[in-house]
Amino acid sequence: MRLLEAVASHGEGAPAKQLAREAGLALPTAYHLLRTLAHEGYLRKEKGLFVLGAAAERLSSSGAKQNRRGMITDALQHWRDTIGVPVYFSVYREGEIEVVAVADTPGNPAVAEWADFRETGHAHAIGQCLLAQLDDESRRDHLDRYPAYSITPYTVRDDRALLRRLNGQGRMQPVVERQEYALGTVCAAFPITVGSTAATMAVSLPSHQAGRLLAAAQQLQNEVGKLVGTLAFSISI
Repeated sequence: MRLLEAVASHGEGAPAKQLAREAGLALPTAYHLLRTLAHEGYLRKEKGLFVLGAAAERLSSSGAKQNRRGMITDALQHWRDTIGVPVYFSVYREGEIEVVAVADTPGNPAVAEWADFRETGHAHAIGQCLLAQLDDESRRDHLDRYPAYSITPYTVRDDRALLRRLNGQGRMQPVVERQEYALGTVCAAFPITVGSTAATMAVSLPSHQAGRLLAAAQQLQNEVGKLVGTLAFSISI
């Protein structure tokens, strides 16, 4: 690791003797390690100088993604504590609904995924909000794979009824869902702009606290704009 750190500190590369000195290694040991790192793709040698290779760059990219995910998690946890509700961040990626991150507490638990979120997007606010942002072709493709059906007495009954609702919803309007996915739970989701990707933030509450739902969603929506750039980064995670 000391050798990799030494190489990384020289944008134009550095010779073995200099790297050995900076890493505090004997020159024969440094030569052996440098050859091994080059063989594994972590370094490459150009005109007598060692520079970072593709494998090291992939490690760096992975670390950056972890940092971005950590920023998302920290933000959701802050909003969870400030607003006092579970908070969700989700995207529609490669034809699937993906819940990127959730922040909840034992006292304010997230909705239990008792039915696969990807397959029941018609029933929950997250899925409805994402589907409302898609074009007609993408929306119908999704419903061909995951047709609407009732999973509670309050769920939209079929594709036709769902499409009528989505067409009247408006692409960037918030969605409210009351006990359609899980009895005893209400949810609200609103779209966020992260390039061309459909994305949403959502909150949920027990149905006996439904009176708090819209105010909580509005408070979250007011805060999210401050972090939209970071949320956009998470699309690549």
